[in-house]
Amino acid sequence: MALFDLIGRHWAMGVIWTLSEIGPCTFRKLQEECETISPAALNTRLKELQAAGFVHRVDAGYAATDLGCRLYTHLRPLGDFSKEWAKHLTAPDDQNR
Repeated sequence: MALFDLIGRHWAMGVIWTLSEIGPCTFRKLQEECETISPAALNTRLKELQAAGFVHRVDAGYAATDLGCRLYTHLRPLGDFSKEWAKHLTAPDDQNR
């Protein structure tokens, strides 16, 4: 449950997702990639994700650790499922059942 609590926090999955897909980022680049995240929220999430072992500091800024990349491989199917689910939300009611 602790893992779900952590990754369920605002922008936590987005940070892991972004770092896993595009690689190491500076704070500014990561903020740009996450679009609407505030600097305070990003700073908090980075600290939490570093403490949990999913993100670490590198010369280029921040990067997903091996553990963070492994977590991302488990999140990708949820991303695929969410796209399928979104189609059902926009489909006529008789197709949602």
